[in-house]
Amino acid sequence: MADFDRNTVARGGAGTRAHAIDLGLREYMLRVYNYMASGLALTGIIAYLGFRTNIYAAVAGTPLIWVLLLAPLGVVFYLSSRINSMSFSSAQTWFWVYAGLVGLSLSGIFYMYSGVSITRVFFITASMFGAVSLYGYTTKRDLTGFGSFLFMGLIGIIIASVVNIFLASTAMQFAISVIGVLVFTGLTAYDTQKIKEIYLVDDGYEVAGKKSIMGALALYLDFLNLFLMMLRLMGGNRD
Repeated sequence: MADFDRNTVARGGAGTRAHAIDLGLREYMLRVYNYMASGLALTGIIAYLGFRTNIYAAVAGTPLIWVLLLAPLGVVFYLSSRINSMSFSSAQTWFWVYAGLVGLSLSGIFYMYSGVSITRVFFITASMFGAVSLYGYTTKRDLTGFGSFLFMGLIGIIIASVVNIFLASTAMQFAISVIGVLVFTGLTAYDTQKIKEIYLVDDGYEVAGKKSIMGALALYLDFLNLFLMMLRLMGGNRD
């Protein structure tokens, strides 16, 4: 009888811990998605304001355009390399700074594509992203093996994009966009599973908070690049 009671308590304790981890994981993932969505909202607002106030147009014809375009890259490298040494509040601040700078650098899309086209592609991208991210969260299949393959695809896209700056090939741009959609769709599932698996219930507030920031940054980049690739494929030119 005593053995039965001990076994029952042990099973109950394990079940309680599993339930606590499950609830903690849901809260953690919800925080990641909330940060990502807030970052995208800030990016969209800043991008539109940069267009409406002609800030982007004023900078576009000067050497400052390179500062504007490269500044987000510098911030994301800084955040990624210093995340372990900075506080949670600092990580939050740099994430918002990055999202704002990206928004300003993306103001140019409003000069290239119609508002209706941008909105349509955004919602198509959001639907694709949501479905693929849900798959990455729920699948029992280990997606780790796809990581190196997708990373090589990403490097290939970057190299081809740089080359096409000089070639200005429409066919090459189309191929880059199609491959980009496939790569960033795969990265969305891969990163979602990776973010889920690095969660630990006893991380502590600071570490868990910084993990959620970096997870949000990864998904933010997946969404943003998927959106831009889709916009190149489906976007209607501004009249």
